[in-house]
Formats: sequence, structure tokens, C-alpha cells
Amino acid sequence: MPAAARRGFLEALRRADPEPKSELRYRDPFTLLVAVVLSAQATDASVNKVTPALFAAAPTPAAMAALGEAGIAVHIRSIGLWQAKARHLVALARLLVERHQGSVPTDRDALEALPGVGRKTAGVVLNVAFGQPEVPVDTHVFRVANRTGLALGATPAAVEAALLARVPAEFLPHAHHWLILHGRHVCKARRPECWRCVGARFCGWPEKTEAPPRR
Repeated sequence: MPAAARRGFLEALRRADPEPKSELRYRDPFTLLVAVVLSAQATDASVNKVTPALFAAAPTPAAMAALGEAGIAVHIRSIGLWQAKARHLVALARLLVERHQGSVPTDRDALEALPGVGRKTAGVVLNVAFGQPEVPVDTHVFRVANRTGLALGATPAAVEAALLARVPAEFLPHAHHWLILHGRHVCKARRPECWRCVGARFCGWPEKTEAPPRR
């Protein structure tokens, strides 16, 4: 995608949604971190169903650690990989208390040293909670970036590097949310809804879909 088209596409997304927000429900950096860990191989909707009760029982790292693996498991059994996630959350909470005085670190290396936290999870927390110019790549961002030509790459890491190199700085704070929401609701995996894409004229995908006929 040429630079002019790249800017046009991002400007179209910005006009449509100037202040995009995460669809995960959270109150602070800690609850965001927990929600993102839980969202691995799970939908935001499924996570949002269980986190109110979990956060009421354990609103802080110290409380989460005290709740223990069994106590956490009670709240998250409806989510995929809940056993591993319960273990990760207990260990993560303990390390936040022991190493970071109960606060979520703002450093990528420190975040990725926490159990259950990989590059994407760390990037989401850095971007959403702390406003850092990160563009974490999940399946939706990966698909939209490659399909439109915004940033090509065979792996999430390659797409992330391409996005960071090519997205103008003014768009970086919200690029993650624009792309993930666009991929989730418009540029869908099986049949993208190109007829209602605000940036369709800038997109390089040759197989654009048309609106279904009215009945």
C-alpha cells in the first residue's frame, strides 16, 4: 500500500471512530492485564462475563495472590485454558507484589517476565494502560494488515515491525484498536464486509465483496 493510501486508510478509520476503546472491561492497569491474559484463545465477550465477579473478589495483585489458584478457577471455568490461566494469574500476582510493589510495570521486559504474558499481551497493556505507541498484533490485526496491504508479513512479529515502521506517529496511539475493531466487525475472516468499509477505496485487496441483495 503506497504511503498516501496508507494515510488515507488510517484517516478514514479515525474519522469513523476518533477515540476507539478496548472491548475488554477493566478498571486499572492490573485488571486490564488480567483481562488480556484471560482473553488468550477466548473472546472479549466471554472474558467480560467472568471478570466482574473475579475483580470483586480480587481487585489487587495481593488479593489475587491470596485468592489462590482454586479461588480464581471458580470464576473462570467457562473460559478456555482456564486451568493454566488460573496458575498464571496466581504467579503473576505474586510477582507483582514481590518485584513491583503491587504495580503493573511500564517496561516491556518486566511485563514479559510475568507468567502468562507474551509480546502481544505486553503490547496491549503498554498501549492501552500507559499510552505507549505499541501496535500488538492479534489474528484480526494480522489479517487486516496483510489483506489491505497496510503492512505485509508472514508472522505477527513481522507485521508488528512493519506497522511500527510505516504507520505515521500521529496514528500509532490508536492504530491497534482501529485495526482490531475493524477486523472484528467489518474486515472479517471468512467474508469481509467491504461494502461498508470506510477505507475500501484505499485497500489493495482485489477480491472486494459486494453488499448482499435486499430481500
